[in-house]
Amino acid sequence: MSEEVVRQVVLDTETTGLNTREGHRIIEIGCVELVNRRITNNTFHVYINPDRVIDQGAIEVHGISNEFLQDKPRFKDIVDDYLAFTKGAELIIHNAPFDVGFLNHEFSQLKDRGTTVEEHSTVFDTLPFARKKYPGARASLDALCKRFGIDNSHRELHGALLDAEILAEVYLAMTGGQFSLMDFDERQEEKQQGIIRLPSDRQKLKVIQCVGEELDAHHQRLKSIKKISGECVWER
Repeated sequence: MSEEVVRQVVLDTETTGLNTREGHRIIEIGCVELVNRRITNNTFHVYINPDRVIDQGAIEVHGISNEFLQDKPRFKDIVDDYLAFTKGAELIIHNAPFDVGFLNHEFSQLKDRGTTVEEHSTVFDTLPFARKKYPGARASLDALCKRFGIDNSHRELHGALLDAEILAEVYLAMTGGQFSLMDFDERQEEKQQGIIRLPSDRQKLKVIQCVGEELDAHHQRLKSIKKISGECVWER
């Protein structure tokens, strides 16, 4: 039986401002594909001309200037490519109401596109998930990078594709179950000392004994290793 393929798309946007009610628009979309919880080389990235001026406060966040976007396509020019990349996938977004709200606003501006994000994709919001998983702790993307030891030193400014790439790593770490509920500072100190602790409430591992032909094949492999290297530590 073939393995079921689970496709997810980690998504981030940059915008001209904070509120669609003030006419603000999307200027950048970045998407990273996950297939069966593995990051692939398949990405979607585009800059968009919003046909309006970007707020200065927004420029200070993402560094994208009005001049840079002058020759970029409009949303209507890239919408088919966006839908082709994301349709049917679960979208992984940090603070999803913001990005989904802007995308739906862009859809509403298209006369022949009466659609919404929710019609094409399901959405998983990592922000409330992180707040529930780590109550009382900061849940920004930078804070989560620090928690999981993910290098984001190259993130001097926000960027849709860069943030999507970082969020993909954060999402996999946060939902993989490989971290205990130990305090982060203590965990970091133990990591530096080479100490590895397993959760005390983890399920007991099931041990399947190797017998018959499998055991014979195992011994043959050990002999091959010893013949090549002169020693086989698994025989000790």
